Amino acid sequence: MDSTLIAKLVAVALVLVYVLAIVSALEAIIKARTAQGAVAWTISLLTFPYISVPLYLVFGRSKFDGYLEQREEIEQESLRLIREASPLVARHIVPVSSDTPLYASLFNLARMPATTGNRVELLIDGEQTFDSIVAGMEGATDYILFQFYIIRDDKLGKRLGRVLADRARAGVRVFLLYDEIGSRKFPRSRLYRQLQMTGIKIAPFNTTQGRRNRFQLNFRNHRKNVVVDGRYAWIGGHNVGDEYLGRKRRYGHWRDTHTRVEGPAVLGAVLAFATDWRWATRSPMNIDLDIASEPKGDSTVLVFPSDPASEYEEAGLMYHQAIVAANRRIWIASPYFVPDHSIVAALQLAALRGVDVRVMIPDEPDGPVVGMANWSYTRELLPPGVKVYRYQGGFMHQKVFLMDDHVAGVGTANFDNRSFRLNFEITLVTHDRAFAGQVEAMLEADFRRSRQVSLAEFDSKPAWFPLAMGISRLFSPVL
Repeated sequence: MDSTLIAKLVAVALVLVYVLAIVSALEAIIKARTAQGAVAWTISLLTFPYISVPLYLVFGRSKFDGYLEQREEIEQESLRLIREASPLVARHIVPVSSDTPLYASLFNLARMPATTGNRVELLIDGEQTFDSIVAGMEGATDYILFQFYIIRDDKLGKRLGRVLADRARAGVRVFLLYDEIGSRKFPRSRLYRQLQMTGIKIAPFNTTQGRRNRFQLNFRNHRKNVVVDGRYAWIGGHNVGDEYLGRKRRYGHWRDTHTRVEGPAVLGAVLAFATDWRWATRSPMNIDLDIASEPKGDSTVLVFPSDPASEYEEAGLMYHQAIVAANRRIWIASPYFVPDHSIVAALQLAALRGVDVRVMIPDEPDGPVVGMANWSYTRELLPPGVKVYRYQGGFMHQKVFLMDDHVAGVGTANFDNRSFRLNFEITLVTHDRAFAGQVEAMLEADFRRSRQVSLAEFDSKPAWFPLAMGISRLFSPVL
C-alpha cells in the first residue's frame, strides 16, 4: 500500500478518535450522575483519547439505555401479572400515608407496595440456604423461576441442576436466567447442555444487548431470585458455586445470608423475574399466578428491585432512607463498602445525633483496590463515632441492614456505587420485630468474630498508604 495513502488513513483515524472523544466528553457532561464523574471523564477523554475512548465505550455510561428504550414493552408483563394477582393480594397491601414515611418513599422507588401476612425465614450461610431452596424446588408442581448472577458447573451447580432437571421431566415449567458476564463460562458447560436437553428454558440477561450496549460491560444483573409456584421465594447474597459453601481454600468459610419468604410478597419476586425475562427473551413467561391469599405470617414485606434504567438511584436511596429514618441504630454488613459522599454524610450525621451506627466489612476484601477504598471511607467515618468492624471469620459476603428494632433488609445490593448505580439488584425489606431480633442476634455473633477499627491504626500505616487510598478511591464509581 502506498505510504501516502497510509499516512492519510492514519490522519483520518486520529481525527475520528478526537471527534469521538469530544462527543463522548459532551455525553459525559450531560449524562454523568455525579459532577466528579463528569469532570474525570471529560479530562481523561480530552487528554488521553486513545486510552480513554475505549474505556468510555466499556465503562462510561451509568444509564442502561437499551433496557430503558424497551421499558414500556417490558413492563407490560408486570402490569398483566399485577392485574391478575390484584384480587388475591389487595387486602394485604399496606396503604401509603404520612404515618408510614419509610414505605411511602420505598414504595415510590420500588413501584410496588409492601404487603402484610408474610412469613420470612432467615437462612444463615450456604448449607441452610441451598437445603431450603432444594426442598422448595423438589415440591414444585407448576413452575420454578431460577435466577443467579453466577452459576457454576461444580458440585453445588450439579446438585441444583439435578433437581431442576427432575422437575422439568415431571412437567414443571422451569425458567432459568443468568448474567452473561457473571456466568460467562456457564453456556459452554456440560451442565448447561444437560439442563437444556430436559426442556428447561434458559436465557442470559444480555446487558450488551441493544445497539448502544454493544461494548458495555459495566452493567450486571446481580439478582439472586428463586420462586416456586408463586408461593415461595428465596432472595439473598448467595450464588451457585462451591465457594458459597466454603469449599474453596482461597476464601475459607463463606459468611452469607439469604431469606425465604412465603405469602403475598412473593408477587414482588415474580414481577422482578418477569421483567428481566422479558428483556432477555423478548417474550412473556405466560405463567398462571397462584399467590397466597391467606396470611402466612406476621411480617410486612417489601420486595425492592433496583436497576440502572430508572430515573433514581434506587438502591442507594433505599440505604439512605434507612439511615436517615433510624432513631436508635443502623447496622450495615456488606462485602463491598464504597459509598458516595451523600451516604457517608448520612452515616456521619446519624452517629452525631446518637444513633448506634455500625458497618461490617471483610477483613480480607475481594481485591486490593476494593480493600484500599474500604480503608479510605473508613477513615472518614470514625471521627463522628461510626463503628467499623472487619470480619475475621472467613470471607463475609452478606448484604444486610438492621434499622432500629423492627426493620431489616437482606438482599443482593452491596454498599457501593456499582450496586447503587450500575447493577440490577433485589432486596427483601421486612418490618417485623421478631425477624429483626433474629437479624440482630446473627449480626451480634458476626461482630464477635470481627475486630473494631480504630483511628490509631492509620497512624501506624506505611507512608505510601494515604496515596494508595486516594488512588483506589478514584476507581470507586466502577468498583
